[in-house]
Amino acid sequence: MRGWLGGIRLSGFMVIMLGLVVLAAFVLVPTVGTYLDQRRQIAALERSVQLTREQIEELESERERWTDPAYITTEARERLYYVRPGEVVYLVDNDLPPEDVPQEQGAVSDEVERTRTDWMSQLIRSVTEAGLATSVSDPG
Repeated sequence: MRGWLGGIRLSGFMVIMLGLVVLAAFVLVPTVGTYLDQRRQIAALERSVQLTREQIEELESERERWTDPAYITTEARERLYYVRPGEVVYLVDNDLPPEDVPQEQGAVSDEVERTRTDWMSQLIRSVTEAGLATSVSDPG
């Protein structure tokens, strides 16, 4: 080992070059990190732009649909149950599948129960606290 180290000669030029390499490493490492962070940000922004473009396309297609009178008529019939004069509409009741039918609620009790708190005192306390609260003044 000592023989190998003894065989290395360091000249002034070699020391300067080694110092420049170390200096370059200290200068470039943070720059490369910043570059990689910026590339990630650019990729995220490009994805955001692509999603926004897709949303714009969907909204434009929906706007085009709403210019069609047949679509407007269909939506008015389905959503608002509009009909033309002279038409007869039949609404089907109980057309839900069994799993979507709301469950029956329990019977309502005939007994009057007492509340655990006095609602009147809470109401008065709430009103007085709201009246005594300090309001923020507008600085402008």
